[in-house]
Order: sequence, then structure tokens, then C-alpha cells
Amino acid sequence: MTSASTHVPPTAGAQKLPDEGHVSAAVADAVAERAGHLFGLMGNGNAHFISRLTRSGFPFTSARHESATVAMADAYHRATGGVAAATTTYGAGFTNAYTTLAEARIARIPLVLVVGDAPAGGFRNFDIDQPKAAEAVGVTTLVAHPGNAAAITHRAFDLALQTVQPVIVAIPYDLATEPLTDAEPLEPLPAKAAWPPQEADLERVAALLASAKRPVVIAGRGVVLAGAAAPLRDIGDRLGALFMTSVMAINAFESEWDLGVAGGFTRRHRLEVARQADVVLVVGASMNIFQTRYGTLFPPETRIIRVDNEPDERHPIVVDYIRSDIRPFAEALLQLVQPAESTWRESIPEVAGEEFRSSAPIEDPVEFAPDGRLNPRAVVAALEHILPRERSVVMDGGHFIGWAPMYLSVPDPHAMILVGTAFQSIGMGFGSAAGVSVARPERTTVLVSGDGGGLMGLADFETFLRATRRGVLIVLNDSAYGAELHQYAAKGLHNQAMLIDEVDFAAVGRALGAEGIKAHSLADLSTLADWLATHDDGVFVLDVAISQQVVAEFMAESVAIRK
Repeated sequence: MTSASTHVPPTAGAQKLPDEGHVSAAVADAVAERAGHLFGLMGNGNAHFISRLTRSGFPFTSARHESATVAMADAYHRATGGVAAATTTYGAGFTNAYTTLAEARIARIPLVLVVGDAPAGGFRNFDIDQPKAAEAVGVTTLVAHPGNAAAITHRAFDLALQTVQPVIVAIPYDLATEPLTDAEPLEPLPAKAAWPPQEADLERVAALLASAKRPVVIAGRGVVLAGAAAPLRDIGDRLGALFMTSVMAINAFESEWDLGVAGGFTRRHRLEVARQADVVLVVGASMNIFQTRYGTLFPPETRIIRVDNEPDERHPIVVDYIRSDIRPFAEALLQLVQPAESTWRESIPEVAGEEFRSSAPIEDPVEFAPDGRLNPRAVVAALEHILPRERSVVMDGGHFIGWAPMYLSVPDPHAMILVGTAFQSIGMGFGSAAGVSVARPERTTVLVSGDGGGLMGLADFETFLRATRRGVLIVLNDSAYGAELHQYAAKGLHNQAMLIDEVDFAAVGRALGAEGIKAHSLADLSTLADWLATHDDGVFVLDVAISQQVVAEFMAESVAIRK
């Protein structure tokens, strides 16, 4: 670990560069040790910090709006599992990134945000209390100064990884270029609490699973973070269970017996099978209202056991909650579970068949809705067979997210990325897709956006194009804020503010250097297929004129439950 006391001054007679030997330089050197990439936007408060890194050749991607700085770092983590870093200046730079910071906090994304801040000597007339603002969304701020700059930055990375949360490193404006002083010792970071599995819990769960006739095992992101998919898959195989996952753990089991995503994105024919379960073991998933399909994922009589190392959120459908570290619990449980003599799988072999898994009829295959515009289900189902298999699917927030996770497959849990859903936000798509393109350049980045979110984040359309080696932007364009339309216009509210004048994103993309078309029929998708067959790099924009009358399943469930 670098510390301020190990700083070596330039040799006598050498010209000292403006980004050496001070607080910003020490913070930058620590970031270079700990992060794989820096995403940011330069301003007065972070100019010296960024200069130190870019001068040395450290990988840096500039955003065009500060909101995208944190979105890129957030998505970089989701695509790789590694910690990333972002940076903004003080004041408006910080507040512009506030929404994406809140998203990262609620979604539990470990990243470090380096920001400029008010002078240590006192606020100027345009300063705000940034640490207090960060505290309001549950984010910790650590302040760098001449005696701790390197150590406090390393502490920020340690804390982000330990708590699985974003952490801010603030550089006061009047200290940014202050020379380093002797290192001040930091108190040791308290060890993260351990929750070893308890023998009584293991025996109870093993007995419940042994008694099950139709068991299901559900894995969430916690399983991916803990590296516990393998022992859970072995447990399911011994029991003859079926599998499901959260969106952030999609394909974690790599099993033909996987029913796919649990919750609002579950395909109808798979949901019918899942609802037959009598015992469900949920590991590392929050079981929020979306994952439980607003409480309708399983019938009331289904016995549900949830294992996680986080506090119990006391969801009404969870019957038995066990707090334990995930991998040790899964490995210990595997030792107790015996192979079942007869299994549910034997009575439903079609579940493992190719037709059930990928080629089953879509819920609504008709090409056009009654208003003459395209049916988004048919469009996205067709894209499953057009888009490259080795792809990352990135989604902005909005009503349109109901279809891509249902019909587009991905190689692994790090390839289905939804930035914005935790905070119920839109407009983060271009930034998050840029972060994914940087993280996984060997894959085709497929960004799926609505027109509302696309317009909100338009500043970083250029960033996405600049950062992406090979990508496809699919705009499911209903000329509306679809979520509001289906929730409130349907109840009689006036729809003027819910509608958006038709925008051709393909034309915007072409103006910025991409290629693309506006699609009005399924036949138009052949243009994308032809482009993919002849281009190894570049970005294609497919603006699809979809209907305002088609409602995603998750939205229909939400509206029904609130009536």
C-alpha cells in the first residue's frame, strides 16, 4: 500500500511537473494501483488529479455529462466484477452525478468517486455541503489532505469492497496542490462481520429439501459475488430441482434446467412450471417486489427459505430467513443433501428441451399492434436470432425493459446489465453502455433504450460511440413515457405530458458517425443483419417504431396489484 511517507521528491535539477508531489497526485497514484479504469469529466476541482493519471497513460474515458461518469464506473463493475473509479469536479459537477451515485448506492455497486470539494478553509458562495448530500443517499465521504492522501484513497477502495457500496474521496480545492507531509496513521478498518452457517439451520434446510416433491433453487447476485453457483447447482442436481435466477445472476447455473429470470421478466410458459414448486431455496437474492412478481411468483402454500448475509428485509412471502455467509452455507448444505430417488425433472423432461428453453412461441407473436406500429415482443424475439451471441445487453430504465430480459439471451451474469432500475431512474443508458464497452470490448455491446431515457441522456450518445468498438443501439420508440402512459393515462389522467414527438435516433446516430435506420416492419431488421455480417466494428442504430398499446407483463402486474 502506498503511503505519503514513501513519496520520493524529484531529483535535484529535474523539472517538477505541475501534477507531482501533492495531494491530487497521491490520490491519483493510489487510484492507479487499485482501479482498472477511470471515468470522469474534468473541472477545476479534479484537473490535477486527472492530469496525473492521463500523463502516465492510465486508461481514462471522458463523459460529456457528469451523470455518465458514475454510470460508466457502475456498469464497468457489473460487466467485470472489478472495482472502478469515477471523478467529477465540485459543486455542479458533483450534483450532476448525484442521481447515478444514488443508483450505485441502492444497487450496491463498489466504486470510488473522486471529487473536488469546497476549500478546507471555508465555503465559497457557490459551494454546498457535499459530504452531507452524499450522506443523504447513504454514501460515505473520506477527505484527502497532505497527511493522508494516499492512505485515505486506499481506505476508500477497501471500504467500497468490504461494504459493496460506493465511497467518495473528496479533495478540498485549497489542498489539491498542497505538498505532502508525513503520513498520519489511520485506524484499522474494522473487519467485516462473519456469519458462519449454523448446524441447526443446515439440518432444517436439508430436511425441507429432502421432503420436497418439486424443489426450486433461486440464485441472486450474492451467489455470483460469493462464487457459490457451483455448490448450489450440485445441490439442485442431487435433488432434481429446477433453477431460477435474479437478473444480475442470469445464467449463473449454466444448466439446461434453468427456468430463467424470476419475477417480472419470467416467460409465461416457464412461470406456469415454477408455480408448481412446493419448496423454494432462495440464496443471495433480495426477493424484492419485482423478483417476487408483486407476491404472485409462487402460490401462498409454497415453502420459501431465503439465505443471505444481509439483514432480513421481511418480505411477506418469505417464510424462513437464515442469515449466513453464502458460500460456506452452500458448501456445508451440499454435504448434507442426499441424491433423491425420484425427481421432478423426470416428470417434466420437456423443460430441458431446446424448444422450451429458447424456441417456445412468444407470448404475442403478431407483428403489428392495432395502431399499426410494431409489437415490441415480436421485435425483440426476432433480435435474439439476429444479434451476435457473444454480446453484452445493457438497458436504460423505463417501461421497455419488460422485453429484452425475456427474449435476449446472454453468455453469463455479467452480460445483462440494467443501470437505473434500483433507483427507478431513466437516462443512464448511454453512460452505462459506454462503461460496458470499455470493460468488455471483445463483446458486441447491445444497448436497449426507450426514447424518453435516450433523450434524457443524449449528451453521452457521443461517449457511447467513442467508447464502443462494435455495438448496436436499439431504441424501442413508442413516442411516449411508456411507464406513465400505462399507469396513469389508463386511469384517465390527461396524457399530454406523457407523449414525446417522434424522434429518429438513427438520424441522430448518423449525424454523430454511426449507421442506422428507422424500422417500421420486421423485414426492416434485415438491414441490421446485413450490417452485422459485413462490419467488425462501428455502431448501428436501430430505431424501432413500437406501439403505445402493448403493455409489458411486469407493468401489467404492477398496475393490477395497485388497483
